[in-house]
Amino acid sequence: MGVVSAVPVPQPRTAVPADNAASGRRSLAIALLLGALGAAVVLIASGQIWAEGTAAVGGGSVPLDANGRDITGVPAALAVVGLAALVAVFAVRSAGRLLVSALLALSGAGAAAAAYTGASDSAALDEKAAQTTGDAAATVEALTHTAWPYVTAVGSVLILAAGLLAVGYGRRWPAMSRRYERPGAGVAADGHGPSRAAGRAPVVDPDRPEDLWKALDRGEDPTRES
Repeated sequence: MGVVSAVPVPQPRTAVPADNAASGRRSLAIALLLGALGAAVVLIASGQIWAEGTAAVGGGSVPLDANGRDITGVPAALAVVGLAALVAVFAVRSAGRLLVSALLALSGAGAAAAAYTGASDSAALDEKAAQTTGDAAATVEALTHTAWPYVTAVGSVLILAAGLLAVGYGRRWPAMSRRYERPGAGVAADGHGPSRAAGRAPVVDPDRPEDLWKALDRGEDPTRES
């Protein structure tokens, strides 16, 4: 009897590219949600009352308060920077995208640190106390702080999380369409390699002015012989 050799059975390929694309879409959606929500929370919360107190005037006292932007304008400013970075992520590729993603993460981290520090700050109310009493040495009394600085810090952490997602998964995200690229460098529908139609230049009839204008609009020389 002859020896029967075993024929290897081909194994089905795992859909790694599809999985990568799916995870990229999920991370993109989550990052956009976190970044936009975090920036909105920071901008709203930083405009609320962060600290309250009183200043002694004569035989009585005057109530004072300070919102987040009186205490520190850093969180609101960094939230705007974070929003700009979140949009800019789609306009750049490769190393540029990584740098913008890092800027997004740093914006969130910086805003969180500033909000946390401002939660116990009294300088803004001391300044208001000095202006109200006319005494440069006056300080605020009965100082209390609200929860808004911590709400601002939470929003900042959301921006930070969006930045970390962009750093980790940004390379899988789509970029802005290259609408103004040189004609003839078309891309196939599957996104890999040039399309078949890219190699065929439209026929230009020199006796038809509209063909000449269309050729010029495509960046072609209508007088060049094909």
